[in-house]
Amino acid sequence: MNINANVGKSVGTWLAMQMILLAAVAAAQQAEGWRPLFNGKDLSGWMVKCQAADREKTFWTVADGTIQCDSVGRKEHNYVWLVSEREFGDFELRLKFQAFRDSPGNSGLQFRSRYDEVWTGGWLDGPQVDIHPSAAMSWRTGFIYDETREERCWILPSLKNSRMDPALKPARHEFKYASDGDGWNTLTLRCHGTRVTTTLNGVPVTDWDGQGVLDNAAHASHRVGLKGHFALQLHNGDQL
Repeated sequence: MNINANVGKSVGTWLAMQMILLAAVAAAQQAEGWRPLFNGKDLSGWMVKCQAADREKTFWTVADGTIQCDSVGRKEHNYVWLVSEREFGDFELRLKFQAFRDSPGNSGLQFRSRYDEVWTGGWLDGPQVDIHPSAAMSWRTGFIYDETREERCWILPSLKNSRMDPALKPARHEFKYASDGDGWNTLTLRCHGTRVTTTLNGVPVTDWDGQGVLDNAAHASHRVGLKGHFALQLHNGDQL
């Protein structure tokens, strides 16, 4: 898959709004070539999934040819996902996004995932590539967390809790902010069978064989891990 976007003329406006995901455009690599998943005009092909209390709130919009998320000043919300209508198994995806140094929130790119309307009022099972704008730990962008309800843990790196030791920081790392030149990051995610690789701005971050994890009983029971939807995440209680 491939994601590209244009900032447009309102960069300063969006900087003031402290939005973490300024843009996303995707395409799936199929026999006919790259396929766009975002038309640059509206959220056709995407659906917002959230709990009942958040359904009347608007966090995901389209402006200036970009998908934008804004929850600044509105942290009273649960998880709100923007989910692709299409499902994918093996693919390559390229996501282009902007982040802001003073953003206090966290986000991520869910893949091979599926939303359950019932469990805990609504939940998206499946793995996720972390997108973390905090300057102190932006280096964890590209790591993989498992949102599957029975797992809910870091799977790459494999951790027993959510504490992230700075020693795990990749030897090479590049994370751009909206104030840094063009300010665009390119996150590449490739999945083939149980092998998953992520690259941030051309620098490899993860190369992982998820056999025994992505195809275990928990993932199979929710039909995730090997095939499912993409989603962009607004994290519970975060301002993005």
